[in-house]
Amino acid sequence: MNKIVSKENLSDRVVKFEIEAPLIAKSRRAGHFIMLRVGDKGERVPYTIADSDSAKGTITLVIQRVGKSSEKVCQLEAGDYVTDLVGPLGNATHVDKIGTVLCAGGGVGIAPMLPIIEAMKKAGNRVITVIGGRSRDYIILEDEVSKYSDEVIIMTDDGSYGQQGLITLGIEDVIKREKVDLCVTIGPAIMMKFVAQLTKKYDVKTMASLNTIMVDGTGMCGACRVSVGGKTKFVCVDGPEFDAHQVDFDEMLMRLKAYN
Repeated sequence: MNKIVSKENLSDRVVKFEIEAPLIAKSRRAGHFIMLRVGDKGERVPYTIADSDSAKGTITLVIQRVGKSSEKVCQLEAGDYVTDLVGPLGNATHVDKIGTVLCAGGGVGIAPMLPIIEAMKKAGNRVITVIGGRSRDYIILEDEVSKYSDEVIIMTDDGSYGQQGLITLGIEDVIKREKVDLCVTIGPAIMMKFVAQLTKKYDVKTMASLNTIMVDGTGMCGACRVSVGGKTKFVCVDGPEFDAHQVDFDEMLMRLKAYN
């Protein structure tokens, strides 16, 4: 069992937890995720690691209330314990000094983007981060993102914060004004689809993290099957990051609808 060290409500539906997991904190890298379970009969749910502190032996998870299992986790308080915590899992983000990296995170997707932003900056890259959300209430971790970004652009659908417009508008503005060597995008599948379409038009290499479709984290359930370059891949074991220009997002969106 792993103890919850701290809990912070980032919004009415998004909660940040710091949880004791010394071995994971020591070995995790950007892009890794964990499997978490609450209760002996609870569902095993994958969450990407947003941050870690190897000295304290803790990892940070940002969890959005969506269904019964996530609601169960979000009801826990500091001092409570999660039943199981397994990781790090998945393939780490490939990090190298390549020039200018554009990080595009939508909604709660900015949480798994945070360690990538940090790693890319520490590798010596110029990092520009574009955060998108429906309104100001959906913009999270702005201070943490700003710490490792050379520039932060905020887009909201309703114009309640930052610039009004979809995240693709902010991305295109950056691509038009300067050379971007890599784009990394994490967020809702529909958002990543249109980011990929945009960057393909400008011939900007783009990686998409498809962690939102994962279920059991081992590849056994088959729920995270995606077509990448015409080949079948499993997000939890082959990813979670793939060449966004090779991902069949229409197929992925249809698969996600199976759980409606």
